[in-house]
Amino acid sequence: MSAVAVIREGRYCVLQADLDDGTTTLGVLLEDPESNQVHIRLRRDWERIAPDDEVLPELESDLEEKAREMGAAVFFTWVEETLSANLRTTDRQSVAVDNFERSLNRLYTKHVQTAASANTHIRLFSLRVAAGKFLENDEVESEGWVEAPPGLRRVTPDLFAAEIVGTSMEPYIPNGSICLFREFGAGSRQGKRVLVKEMGRGDSEAYTVKVYRSHKATSEDGEWRHGTIDLEPLNPEHEVLHLDPDENRYAVIAEFVQVLY
Repeated sequence: MSAVAVIREGRYCVLQADLDDGTTTLGVLLEDPESNQVHIRLRRDWERIAPDDEVLPELESDLEEKAREMGAAVFFTWVEETLSANLRTTDRQSVAVDNFERSLNRLYTKHVQTAASANTHIRLFSLRVAAGKFLENDEVESEGWVEAPPGLRRVTPDLFAAEIVGTSMEPYIPNGSICLFREFGAGSRQGKRVLVKEMGRGDSEAYTVKVYRSHKATSEDGEWRHGTIDLEPLNPEHEVLHLDPDENRYAVIAEFVQVLY
């Protein structure tokens, strides 16, 4: 039996402010009515859009504190009745949510456009990665940037984002999600969620994301080597992919970090 994501109702609004360049979207407030909690994500480029403002950089932490104290229902009433004409929210709208953090990031990406910066943004590639068997890509190109999640300590050049297509890693990695990867360096791959490239397809390459399992074999002289490599799905409805390491057709490109949205 496959794991099924639980869909819940959320309500969200967009926070806006009147700045020198006109009305600017500051971020998103997402309500979880069932738990009476608020999930908040505001932009971080205050030095660019409001360099002399001392209030806006502290706004997210102030709103989070009030939300914890009041609970979601009272907090949203307070926001709608208290904020000034220069700082306001749109009307709340309903949204179907399977994961509140991911839904918040998805709504933020939809409504907030920030200027790309190497310190805050990550390259998004047109690489479509199968959460199933290997998915063929005719040409992999950089197609833009995505803003790094707030919990990421530092944006480094080895990070990139790509789209996941397929259901074999659900519900942990949803079909159609944009995910963050880190290029693989030294260290064990065992048990990690990894991005694997299959080569030898002519002009195209194919990619999949799975849990990496290596099974060792011992040679006649006592040295060990990879006997088989299994790429395991998280969704039990999908089959394990069994790779022959001697074919030299497969390369572990990156380690999965998290779902962005």
